[in-house]
Amino acid sequence: MIRSKAALRPLTLALTFAAGLATAGLVQSAFADQPNMQRALEALRTARAFLQQAEPNKGGHRERAIDFVDRAIGETEAGIQFAR
Repeated sequence: MIRSKAALRPLTLALTFAAGLATAGLVQSAFADQPNMQRALEALRTARAFLQQAEPNKGGHRERAIDFVDRAIGETEAGIQFAR
């Protein structure tokens, strides 16, 4: 159980930052073939980095979140490959 919203701040910051980059048009045109999937992949990788940096005393929830993000990264990569 999450005791405070502060536990979600790293993930929220990562997703907000990635969305801001995409909205501002700062994402490189290398993602032209699947821009939304590529942006989602970058956001997930950023979220994972923030989760890794977070303090580990979350009752196992941080580790579970990292696992979920890893799975989401894998599924997103698989979706990109499938669409190609």
